[in-house]
Amino acid sequence: MPEVLFEMRYLGNVVRVTAIDPATGTEVITVGDAGRTPEALKRVAARKLLYVLKRRADERAKKDKERGETA
Repeated sequence: MPEVLFEMRYLGNVVRVTAIDPATGTEVITVGDAGRTPEALKRVAARKLLYVLKRRADERAKKDKERGETA
């Protein structure tokens, strides 16, 4: 994934991290401990985003296969 956009909102003892893939507009949200480094929080959010993107790609491939389409 070449680019990920992050938004971090500190809410007391937690941080809400939003990671966005600008190519697809896919967005995920994670919540982490405010005591963690921003890099660690971003890493968790980026991993979740990769997971969601892969899952969606797998679902699309499965649907295409069921319809008899090939990539």
